[in-house]
Amino acid sequence: MKRKSMKKSFLVIASLVMGFTLYGYAPASTDAASVKGYYHTQGNKIVDESGKEAAFNGLNWFGLETPNYTLHGLWSRSMDDMLDQVKKEGYNLIRLPYSNQLFDASSRPDSIDYHKNPDLVGLTPIQIMDKLVEKAGQRGIQIILDRHRPGSGGQSELWYTSQYPESRWISDWKMLAERYKNSPTVIGADLHNEPHGQASWGTGNLSTDWRLAAQRAGNAILSVNPNWLILVEGVDHNVQGNNSQYWWGGNLTGVANYPVVLDVPNRVVYSPHDYGPGVSSQPWFNDPTFPSNLPAIWDQTWGYISKQNIAPVLVGEFGGRNVDLSTTEGKWQNTLVDYIRANNLYFTYWSLNPNSGDTGGLLLDDWVTWNRPKQDMLSRIMKPVIFAAEQAKAAAE
Repeated sequence: MKRKSMKKSFLVIASLVMGFTLYGYAPASTDAASVKGYYHTQGNKIVDESGKEAAFNGLNWFGLETPNYTLHGLWSRSMDDMLDQVKKEGYNLIRLPYSNQLFDASSRPDSIDYHKNPDLVGLTPIQIMDKLVEKAGQRGIQIILDRHRPGSGGQSELWYTSQYPESRWISDWKMLAERYKNSPTVIGADLHNEPHGQASWGTGNLSTDWRLAAQRAGNAILSVNPNWLILVEGVDHNVQGNNSQYWWGGNLTGVANYPVVLDVPNRVVYSPHDYGPGVSSQPWFNDPTFPSNLPAIWDQTWGYISKQNIAPVLVGEFGGRNVDLSTTEGKWQNTLVDYIRANNLYFTYWSLNPNSGDTGGLLLDDWVTWNRPKQDMLSRIMKPVIFAAEQAKAAAE
């Protein structure tokens, strides 16, 4: 995840398992195959092959990017049970964080209750990812892969580190694009989570210009799999011609003069992250006009991209513990929900997991009970969706 000034701590429970090969996943035949084609962009909309706008209700489910090398919560429940609950609550899109270290031969999953998840015994981390793709597809839930960090230990400012250079970043993306090429469940790639610090936009510096790096990686992915959406986050500052400070990954002011242009058209989706004071205090939270000042800030930093019909905007992360109308965080979160609704934007809420230290989750700490106040708030932006299973049943009748 994050943060501007805060980092999450993750539960690590030891349980070593041996694994199989990295490659060789063949997507199972599932009712996800009834989803209407692959997606592309049309102005500020994401549409299917027939031109019908996509209806997504999204959330984040993290864990694969951490030293557990598996989805969090599998120490308490089965993957099937959790996915059934996600579907029951109306979510049909998962943003799935991972780290490049996940694919190292030495990485082994732990913190799994194998009595509840017997079909995960002996699987490598990437095979657990395969299993999620298979099981999500069976329920008509689609997935955007999120390269959340290079190593499992924490965030990185840039898309590369000394241990995981740009060549590894791109080669892993190409591997995933090939691996899930024939799976209608995996629909896109969020190239790198929350560029910040040295990361720049429009500067032309090959070692820091995130926009140029996104073009290199996006084109490499599309050369293997031209059907994926390519999600590009912002930076925090260092934008050519505008040095305003914003959240990690949230400053997309540079798109106005330096858009991401890929070899395959109609694939770019811009994906800002936005948070409240529960993550870090910001000057706009103390403005005397708060929260009325927020929509203008969002318009300027990333909302204009959708409003000007440049490209779709998917708010890849937002969340917080308070959803009331009296606390600062609650006011911020409700105002953002209303902004997403008013501008018909896409979203993946942070997070399903309750162990996100600064935001909490859609699940309470027992990993079972759904957070009703949060869901009531999010119901204002939840779209009516027909899952693939129901589509297949209707087509057969």
